[in-house]
Parts: sequence; structure tokens; C-alpha cells
Amino acid sequence: MVEKRKFTEGSNVKEGDSLYQIFSRNYQTAHDASKADVAAARQTLARYKYLLDAKAVSRQEYELADAKLKQAEAAFSKAREDLDNTRVPAPISGRIGRSQITEGALVGRNEATLLATIEQVHPLYVNFTQSGADTFRLQQAIKAGKLTRTELAEVELVLEDGSVYPQSGKFLFSDLAVDPSTNSVSLRAEFPNPKQELLPGMFVRIRFPEANADNAIKIPQRALLADVQGQFVMIVDPQSKVAIQRVKTGSMASGDFIITEGLKGGEQLIVNGLQKVKPGSVVKPIPLNQTANTPVAIAHTKK
Repeated sequence: MVEKRKFTEGSNVKEGDSLYQIFSRNYQTAHDASKADVAAARQTLARYKYLLDAKAVSRQEYELADAKLKQAEAAFSKAREDLDNTRVPAPISGRIGRSQITEGALVGRNEATLLATIEQVHPLYVNFTQSGADTFRLQQAIKAGKLTRTELAEVELVLEDGSVYPQSGKFLFSDLAVDPSTNSVSLRAEFPNPKQELLPGMFVRIRFPEANADNAIKIPQRALLADVQGQFVMIVDPQSKVAIQRVKTGSMASGDFIITEGLKGGEQLIVNGLQKVKPGSVVKPIPLNQTANTPVAIAHTKK
């Protein structure tokens, strides 16, 4: 039976803090009795040791006394553990939520009873996935010499509003197998959370460097289009006409797509005003970083 709840719901607790007090009279009695049994068994063993040296008892009798002491010590250890558990120590440090039981409630000794949930909030683990296809392409590109692997020293966390969490995290591990139900690989990172700005269950995005690519062509996400034939971009040719250019993309870098096929570098790529242009039409583009009312803005691709 629960005699008392000893924590404030929604507060921070430390590992080992007492959370509840369980009715302990029976456990205290068993603890004291087993402690007395250990003391008696030790005295008996000491006496048998003296008698064995005097050859007044047999080796078998001495070993039997030693075995009884070990049994008494094991019983005492279990009784002490049961007594300690009546104060229900916190298994980890973190923030504890709502109590699932009230004072006076009965809890089973040999049954799993949910009392409360503690969430570790500092540091905080972030679990995320990477598709098996992306993992395979990365490995093949590294094997072919197109990319060089980097050390996963730091990891960035992007919040739901698009802002970057001010403290960087560290990469912990990646599973060695692809989950067949999702065709993805599970990964985990750890982030400091001293101000508890991050909460368990939040949805975030992870950015971390996996490989370096020399002379890579990157394009903004909004410049990439797709139809039934695949991915494409709209470019401005030397005659200032709009043209469709089919491309293939690889992974992403800093929010941009890396182009693996279709662009060589130096093309005028339409980024803004895509909904107002048609292939073959003549346009007067302006650089993307200039402010103007012209609907077509371009970015020059480069390696």
C-alpha cells in the first residue's frame, strides 16, 4: 500500500530520490530477522572453525555451516533490497510527470505497476532515421571516390519553426541493419538541454555532415520541379529564353539539393517566378540577391 507521495508532479528529480513511501512494516520485520540470522550463522561458522582446527568437528560439518551462512547472507541481501524499494527510488534523473496512483492505493509486489513517468531532459536523446536508399548511395559514392567521408563531430538540430537550436549535439550511433518495415536506418544523437527548451516528443530535423563533395553543384529547394518524367529545373538560355533542363539529385547540403546529373555549372537557373514562365518564352531575369519587382529571379549554378 502507498503511504505517501514524496515528490511534486512536474518537478525535477535526481537519481536515487525517494518518490513514494510504501507500507514497510512487514519488510522491516523480514529485514531485521534475516540480519539476525546472518549474525547467528557467522558465530556458528566461527565456532566450527575453532572446532575444526581442534579436530572436534568434521570438514563436512564446517562446510555445511559455511553454506548456511551464505544462504543467510543472500536472504538478508534480498530483504534489504525489498526494504529499500519501499521508498521507491528514482531510477534516473529528469522531470517527473503526473502520479498514476494515489496515497492508499494498493500496489502488487510481483506485478508491474506504473507509478509515474520520468523523462530525461538534460541531456536529451534525438532519434531519427535515414532511408536505406540514401545510405546505399552514400556508400557507393564514397567507394567510387566521388565523396570523402567526414567525422561526425557535431550535429545541428532544426526546430519546427525553422530556427537552429543554439547548442550543437553529438552523434551517438547508427544501427547496423536496415529496418525492413520502413526501409530506413535508425540513428541517435545527444543534445544538451540545460534550459529545458527541448521537450520529449517534439518533432525536429537533424543536420550533420556525412561526406564532402568536391566541385558539387547545389540548387535551392524551390528551384527543383518534378513531373511524371522526373525532376527538372527551368533555366534561361543564351538567347534569354526559358528552357527545361532535366536533372537528377543526390543528397542535401545546408537545405540545398546536390545535382548529380543535368547541370555543368554556370547555368542561369530560375528560382523565383516559376509559375509565370513557360518554356520558349523570352524573359529578362535579375540576380536572385537583388530586390526588384521583376517576377523572374535567377541564381547562377557553380561548382
